[in-house]
Amino acid sequence: MKTIVLTGGGSSGHVTPNIALLPALKRAGYSIHYIGSRDGIEKQLIENEAVPYYSISTGKLRRYFDLKNFSDAFRVTGGLFQAYSLLGKLKPALVFSKGGFVSCPLVWAAWLRRIPVIIHESDITPGLTNKLSMPFAKKVCYTFPESEQYIPSKKGVRTGIPIRGELLKGDRSRGRTICGFTNSKPVIMVIGGSQGSRKINEVIREALDILLNDFNVCHICGKGNILMDLEGKKGYKQFEYISEEQSHIYALADLVVSRAGSTVLFELLALKKPNLLIPLSKAASRGDQILNAESFKKQGFSMVLQEENLDEEALVQAIYDLEASAGKYVGAMTKNEYENGVEAVMKVIENTGTRI
Repeated sequence: MKTIVLTGGGSSGHVTPNIALLPALKRAGYSIHYIGSRDGIEKQLIENEAVPYYSISTGKLRRYFDLKNFSDAFRVTGGLFQAYSLLGKLKPALVFSKGGFVSCPLVWAAWLRRIPVIIHESDITPGLTNKLSMPFAKKVCYTFPESEQYIPSKKGVRTGIPIRGELLKGDRSRGRTICGFTNSKPVIMVIGGSQGSRKINEVIREALDILLNDFNVCHICGKGNILMDLEGKKGYKQFEYISEEQSHIYALADLVVSRAGSTVLFELLALKKPNLLIPLSKAASRGDQILNAESFKKQGFSMVLQEENLDEEALVQAIYDLEASAGKYVGAMTKNEYENGVEAVMKVIENTGTRI
């Protein structure tokens, strides 16, 4: 039996595409192991999948000066030695990296052991982790057409993002029961990312009295962001995070308001959900979500509202405009050929794994 090691963490977007690959990898006969951080979200998500999980030391990689860079350098070095030792015991045929800070030491250790590495870049421009990993990879899977210019020659393969098959099998009536909605109003699903978005949370709640006249609102607001004063409000349901129920709530949603992380974008594309994207501002990020959102806007898949322009009036107007134009967005998404990257990524894995 062939062994493959998966890695990626720090946010759910670095983990869920790996989870989407698990059924296909098992059908292909792989023994699967996962290496991540001790305390990251990946540990919880992967252990729920009954895949052997190993943790290594990791530190944040920064583009700017910070005193923590010195202590984190020791953590990354420690992670490299731990990853080198683990790979010696597991003896994988291949390492597949989805990114996040934990993946760098593992990619470097795999290169030292002459184990082929495939990395996956979700965003238009590679993050720092994948920039540091690309020289050591055999292949780089990428998602957006604009990404090709950033990928080393002859390494890039456009695959799209692997999407969990169960997300496509949701039951709308179960979603309605989960949310406790008792009327037939259209449903807005609000996704602020796995960490939650304070700005989106605040504005969507300010707009509730208007929106609930015509919609039900299912709000995934992030850990620790439930407002008890709003619990039980008719037509409004809050969740910190959803996992098993996600497919059913997606099936229930008529419109989606979301951050613009690449994983959720391609889930919305596969499900053909009319969506309003509110990308994380450049003041709080490297600007990757802004580029992702603009690409989806240009392809006709999404409406975009910049966070700097986000207030109650702008949000309400955008949602009603999105409802009026929903058919246009669904039509554009229906014509897209890169809906689910599982099959395309598996081809890269199989081709790379046979050339050892």
